[in-house]
Amino acid sequence: MKKYDVIIIGWGKGGKTLANKLGLSNKKVAIIEKDPKMVGGTCINVGCLPTKSYTHYSHVFVESSKLGYKTSYETGKKAYVKTLKHKLEFVKKLNQKNFELLNKNKNVDIYMGSAKFLSDYEVEVNLNSNKKKVKLTAKNIIIGTGSVSRKLNIEGAAKSRFVKYSNDILNLRTLPKKLLVVGAGFIGLEFASYFANFGTQVTVAQYNNDFMPNEDKEDSKFILDTLKKQGIKFEFNTTCEKFKDLKSQVQVSLSNKTKKYKEKFDAVLISAGRIPNTLNLGLENTKIKVLDNKAIEVNKYLQTNVKGIYAIGDVKGGPMFTYISLDDYRIVSDQLLKTKKNRNLDNRPLVPTNVFIRPSFARVGLNLKQAKELNLQGCYAKTILTSSIPKAHVINELEGFNKLIFNKQNQLIGVSLFSYVAHEIVNVFSLMIQNKMTFEEIKDYIYSHPVYTEMLNDL
Repeated sequence: MKKYDVIIIGWGKGGKTLANKLGLSNKKVAIIEKDPKMVGGTCINVGCLPTKSYTHYSHVFVESSKLGYKTSYETGKKAYVKTLKHKLEFVKKLNQKNFELLNKNKNVDIYMGSAKFLSDYEVEVNLNSNKKKVKLTAKNIIIGTGSVSRKLNIEGAAKSRFVKYSNDILNLRTLPKKLLVVGAGFIGLEFASYFANFGTQVTVAQYNNDFMPNEDKEDSKFILDTLKKQGIKFEFNTTCEKFKDLKSQVQVSLSNKTKKYKEKFDAVLISAGRIPNTLNLGLENTKIKVLDNKAIEVNKYLQTNVKGIYAIGDVKGGPMFTYISLDDYRIVSDQLLKTKKNRNLDNRPLVPTNVFIRPSFARVGLNLKQAKELNLQGCYAKTILTSSIPKAHVINELEGFNKLIFNKQNQLIGVSLFSYVAHEIVNVFSLMIQNKMTFEEIKDYIYSHPVYTEMLNDL
């Protein structure tokens, strides 16, 4: 039994950052990762970064049409293959870079294999290299095993060659001519958007009538109408009942309130959300409490009900963002290194969200719907259409809106942005909200020119 100060299970954003920091602080650390292809976590390998590569280059492809270049499915196939090549190259580099980060840290031992709890403070690792089992122990254990795609129990889905989830659809070698996306959540919308940009005929099937239900109704409608104009077809109140593989396509049996029908697709993406990855960790051998949604229960310091054992990132149930995992690292690092900063979930800064469609949607703080639910009186919105911004005309990206929410004291409390640079400027608004900037302060600030944020002078 080898003893460590800290054992970290999972090599994601939070886990690897924490391992490096603790190692540099002279803590003896063991980090365990079962899949060499996932060193660095979901984000760099099969999540945020590779998907945004497709988003970026699909936008470039669409933009080229404004200069007279022909964009079609046939030319899109070529652009897609080049993007795939770029994606594979930079993901490999980032994976290696993340490995080297910890490999050169003299206080961090790397175990490539599957981890399983034997008891609260004992972990067994089944090594990939020789299948031998080693036992480790520590007073502090960090669980950062991330999340996995939610599987849907649809006939034929498990055996189909054409049914994919977010992890494996990234590696399609050929651009599908027809794609079915099952689920209209943020992940599904991002994939639908970039495939459509490349020229794929995309259909999104949603089991109910919800589309971005947490947003203000008029904002959701604006975004939906925009995506429809881009050629994305939406089928609401529609369920998939069966997948049947044909020679080069999959036949999907669908049904809605009025009919049952069949349609052929080149690929299907099931995007039904993600669930915490707690399976096969041996948690049943511990006192660690797991919730009904498979998430590990934690307190505001991310400690489980077992002293010294923490859960970070997606495995604790969300929000499932890489930057949340990074902030989780800060909270746990403060606890283990006793910095007395008292960072915790209760004093966590505002969390912005981005949806990388075309154009991007981003939000931070409250929208009008949420303000009403909280019974905040006197809140109001100021909306600036993107088409009124000079910079939008410069780059010929006129679609969208920029909506600012103020309370009755005229302080900014939230923004909803649907524009070409929404994902970038949302962070500026986050700072404004946290500093309780008022309508007049924001309006009279000096912004450079020509940029998107100068729209605020016109509030």
